[in-house]
Amino acid sequence: MNMALQPQERIFVALDYDNMDDALRMAERLGDTIRTMKVGLQLFFNSGPQILHRLHDMGFQVFMDCKFHDIPNTVAGASDSVTQHGVYMFNVHCAGGVEMMQRAKAAAVRRAEQMGIAVPKLIGVTQLTSTSQGMLNDEIGVPGDVQSSVLHYATLAQQAGLDGVVASGHEIAAIKSACGDDFLTVIPGIRPTWAASNDQKRIMTPKEALQAGAHYLVIGRAITHADDPKAAALRILEEV
Repeated sequence: MNMALQPQERIFVALDYDNMDDALRMAERLGDTIRTMKVGLQLFFNSGPQILHRLHDMGFQVFMDCKFHDIPNTVAGASDSVTQHGVYMFNVHCAGGVEMMQRAKAAAVRRAEQMGIAVPKLIGVTQLTSTSQGMLNDEIGVPGDVQSSVLHYATLAQQAGLDGVVASGHEIAAIKSACGDDFLTVIPGIRPTWAASNDQKRIMTPKEALQAGAHYLVIGRAITHADDPKAAALRILEEV
């Protein structure tokens, strides 16, 4: 377990809303419990970069979760743009290949140095936590098991110079073994024992994920859909 991070720094709250007002209201309710908010596709495309700046103004770090996947030049341009907004972290799909990931990292470093700001952490998406074994083989067309695919992508991401990967909690130990303890693991599909699993298949509790060595946990509905979101967040912080 990485002891350098405080519990409130290790949890990213997924603001999965279709409008900025609701997202900001939730962030405000959680402001003194959690430090980082995750902005995904729906919220970003509804609100634009303004949501990033509003969250920054409220004192939050932002994990920009838009999973870039395109030709290397296009992803490099997207990385340059998102870095200009001062995000703490963003991600790309490892399936885009080593050159795409390298170009994304280089663009982020170059822009951050030009602006005199911290380089955002760049994370590679391995396999989504909604991906089951059958889906991987029969629909995506990748042979073998899910863990083998995740490890393949993780090693490519490390080769490309990325800071870490997104994976399920079940792959943490294997990633640490292959890529080392300092290679970051960002774990979605986190559900406390008292929360529903919804549409994610490869899930784990916060305590289990951290015991396995996770650096960051992404938690959404278990907090944002709770009757008392702040109480839910505090309950999770106590667990971790």
